Amino acid sequence: MTENSTSPNLEFATFAAGCFWGVEEAFRIMPGVISTEVGYTGGHTENPTYRDVCSKGTGHAEVVRVEFDPNVTTFDVLLAAFFELHDPTQVNRQGPDVGDQYRTAVFYHSDAQREATLRRIDLLNHAGVFPKPIATQVVPAVTFYTAEEYHQKYLHKRGLGSCHI
Repeated sequence: MTENSTSPNLEFATFAAGCFWGVEEAFRIMPGVISTEVGYTGGHTENPTYRDVCSKGTGHAEVVRVEFDPNVTTFDVLLAAFFELHDPTQVNRQGPDVGDQYRTAVFYHSDAQREATLRRIDLLNHAGVFPKPIATQVVPAVTFYTAEEYHQKYLHKRGLGSCHI
């Protein structure tokens, strides 16, 4: 999947919510999602490998890039799922996974996605949905590096529905 969608009517969303395997599977099965791809973004190392990213020296996060049809689902629906899939109050970790590659972040592809994310964070914080303030970074989408093939649809290939803690 390239940054240019397969159709002019499709859009991208990129989410970091800890280990990308379970996050990808959750998005992959949502109505309106055309495709998912796991990879790395947000850092300074070009063409990083999983080993590079795990070394905690690249600045990249493990992410899921979602291609979706906005006529079937919306970014807001995907965003709601994102906040339900992980603990957005944890900094640089999700459960036992620790490091900046496991940070919580939305890499927005448009001003509309940025504004929707900021509104959602404000709403969740004011509603007291989480016991601590949301730590999710809201940053522009930058170069996306596709993860190794064995990471793609990892849980689906193994007949697993999730790996959530």
